[in-house]
Amino acid sequence: MKNSSRNASGYQPLESYGVIGNLHTIALVGMDGSIDWCCFPHFSSPPIFGALLDCQKGGRFQIVAAGDTRHKQFYLSDSNILLTRFLSAGGVGEIIDFMPIKKKTAEPAEDHDLYRMARAVRGDVEFTLECSPMFGFARTPPDIERRPGGVLFKSGGLHLELHSPVPLKLSEKGASARFTLKAGKTFTFILRRAGRGPGPSAPGDAHEAFEETRMFWRQWISKLQYQGRWREIVTRSALVLKMLTFSPSGAIVASPTTSLPEVIGGRRNWDYRYSWIRDASFTLYALLRLGFSDEAHAFMEWLQFRLQELGPDGSLQVAYGIDGEHDLTERSVRSWSGYRNSSPVRVGNAAHRQRQMDIYGELMDAIYLYNKYGAPISYDLWSNLRRLLGFVCRHWREKDQGIWEVRNQRQHFVYSKVMCWVALDRGLRLAQKRSLPADWALWSSNRDAIYEEVMKKGWDARHQSFTQHYGTQATDASTLLLPLVKFISPRDPRMISTLARIRETLVSDSLVYRYEIGKGLGDGLSGREGTFSACTFWYVEALARSGQVEQARWIFEKMLGYASPLGLYAEEIGPTGEQLGNFPQAFTHLGLISAAYNLDKALNKL
Repeated sequence: MKNSSRNASGYQPLESYGVIGNLHTIALVGMDGSIDWCCFPHFSSPPIFGALLDCQKGGRFQIVAAGDTRHKQFYLSDSNILLTRFLSAGGVGEIIDFMPIKKKTAEPAEDHDLYRMARAVRGDVEFTLECSPMFGFARTPPDIERRPGGVLFKSGGLHLELHSPVPLKLSEKGASARFTLKAGKTFTFILRRAGRGPGPSAPGDAHEAFEETRMFWRQWISKLQYQGRWREIVTRSALVLKMLTFSPSGAIVASPTTSLPEVIGGRRNWDYRYSWIRDASFTLYALLRLGFSDEAHAFMEWLQFRLQELGPDGSLQVAYGIDGEHDLTERSVRSWSGYRNSSPVRVGNAAHRQRQMDIYGELMDAIYLYNKYGAPISYDLWSNLRRLLGFVCRHWREKDQGIWEVRNQRQHFVYSKVMCWVALDRGLRLAQKRSLPADWALWSSNRDAIYEEVMKKGWDARHQSFTQHYGTQATDASTLLLPLVKFISPRDPRMISTLARIRETLVSDSLVYRYEIGKGLGDGLSGREGTFSACTFWYVEALARSGQVEQARWIFEKMLGYASPLGLYAEEIGPTGEQLGNFPQAFTHLGLISAAYNLDKALNKL
């Protein structure tokens, strides 16, 4: 691939980015050596580099080999250290990008470093550098000052230093340089919060940071217990999930980006830099199955804190900030054009105030799994869960906005009803297993009522399929999860015929749409969207559990072909096979892990 990977509008495809991170934030690094997205100091902070959402105003940090080059990207094995390599007739250069992981010391939690090591592998390689950070969505241009060994960027309360081994030229936008490295030589550039002392005084200092970071990732991934057929892609998914973890609280963000569109030029642009209760059971299942008990415990602690903050009626929010913040008020950054002119650029997410009843099932399933495979839950947690299950009993009959977070009218979504059943079922199982006090009559009567109602009102007898919501014949990919949550046997005739109906209405080769476009209830916005990658992995798992194992394998392996060159997935796959939506997406990688694990089990039984 050549340096012209950006299209005429100045944007790269999402699959052209790698990601690096330090368990506080993530940076997206393009194949052209440009960091086009990085929120600092945390996932939900404003970006210091935001060219991903406005290539003119957003700011970037680019180091690239000059001239006509081809370039490649790859990770060092079993790590999140990224190499971007530039190849030309005159030589080979590379950039090694990483963010050191802070040890648990007295160092301030917000002191994070971004290392960029430029190296000439063969021949003399000329590089160009541009560092133009923006603050507060570029509302205030930074003050730029030259410092010994680098430059200082100041804006409000955030001051950043770029330590540089080469002289930097200053301008209104930032700092730039042009330098040549001879074969075997390396220059290290470090961006960090100001006031933390000088950069590395010798090449060995940077090398030590590199080795410590590499060792951290290799030691962490060595705990991976998956030994199945697709270990490489599962390993990468696990490393992505770890990067999406906010270590101070144990929360896992849905994605490190905001407002990457589900439709180019459309308005399905959401801020995913928060933690969704919906992801709980998928996350706990993946972490426990892969052997990452420490991460499962940390995420469980984050969930327990949220359960201590139930509303007066026993309800939960849909999503929270990484530290448990409740206020995720949504606003638009009108001055930014958005990725490939897809506006609006959103900060915050109004869905956190929606009524989405499925989250209670996902939460209870997560806690049930943790109690079974992790550690027994406490009495205080159980007391809060009893309040929560009381809320479910009082409200499951009401309409909600569902798993797809529709922004128009509420409906009786089948998946929401089923997950209310899951909530009560897991509550009853927990109470029985642990001999915990429970309102058996109330919970069991409501659980059974939900089941009977779904089988009556959520079933389309004409097409022999579960539907999106009551009163429609439209299908919905969320019903693929019914056997996965043990609502129905995967080989029940109703589920087999539902799979056939979904294949007919939602499957495009190996890719799966969320629901039928133009039928049933959409999300309240106009226009089409891509196929939803997590749904494809749900389809694979449902097929495998139903006994259609070879078909499941065929679709799974075709879906792996849609990953980025680095094995990363966004939320959706577009009409021409491009990645769409926020990137990388935790929900997609969680679906991949679950599908790989259960498909392996099914294949091993053949």
